[in-house]
Amino acid sequence: MKTTDTPPAPAADLVPVSKASVPAGKKEKSSEGTVLNVFSHGVLIIWAILVVMPLLWAVMASFKTDDSILSTPWALPDKLHFENWSRAWSQAHMSDYFFNTVVVVGGSLIGTLLLGSMAAYVLARFDFPGNRFLYYLFIGGMSFPIILALVPLFFVMNNMGLLNTRHGLILVYIAYSLPFTVFFLTSFFRTLPTSVAEAAMLDGASHTRTFFQVMLPMAKPGLISVGIFNFLGQWNQYMLPTVLNTDPKYRVLSQGLVELANSQGYKGDWSGLFAGLVMAMLPVLAAYIIFQRQVVAGLTAGAVK
Repeated sequence: MKTTDTPPAPAADLVPVSKASVPAGKKEKSSEGTVLNVFSHGVLIIWAILVVMPLLWAVMASFKTDDSILSTPWALPDKLHFENWSRAWSQAHMSDYFFNTVVVVGGSLIGTLLLGSMAAYVLARFDFPGNRFLYYLFIGGMSFPIILALVPLFFVMNNMGLLNTRHGLILVYIAYSLPFTVFFLTSFFRTLPTSVAEAAMLDGASHTRTFFQVMLPMAKPGLISVGIFNFLGQWNQYMLPTVLNTDPKYRVLSQGLVELANSQGYKGDWSGLFAGLVMAMLPVLAAYIIFQRQVVAGLTAGAVK
């Protein structure tokens, strides 16, 4: 019995796929994607130059003399004049302003994160009458302009004996930062798994222990993200300390820089002013560089479950 094998396909049927056979639609899409990619990268490069150049220029100016700043503003310093930094630190009292800012911002940041996380956890995890009302009340606090509350806030602080004090400014910073903190952390706590908290409760943990030992460590990316945002806002705050902190002994960095610029008059100590400006910028840049990964992780934690 003879078996017939299927003859192989003729060579003419095996047509090689050439680049010319790619559909025109795919070519257009790839070309459009390339153009869009080049355009977006170009915009990002221009934006980076606009942001980085003033910072680099301020750092260069802080190590130059006043004459070189005015005569050759874009040239590199002939040598590093560290006396500008020492003069701004000691003679311009930047050390006192820096200390006051660290105390005020550090205390307000700890209080904001502690109170904000506790309020956000309750609003996100427990159902009770008035839950949504309190949540929207915090959101409404974000839209309230602080400038409208300056005059009554001044008299309230004065009547309570908190005017021109560090702890009074800390309380105001906490109240100013709580709405955004509660809004951000409430959404973050809702994305955390409830099974871990339920397991802790079954093991006999109280609500307080469950929050501090189980849920709060899980919310670390969100806490770091909202902490960085609050740190930037509180470190650069100028309006509140100007109204509520008129004592020169308790001035913060933003007030100190303005005082340094005004006190120069016609003397024009530009090198010392730039040195003080860089001193005020360094902690903000360092905080963002150190915690940039945590900030991105906290912002994208609830995007994919």
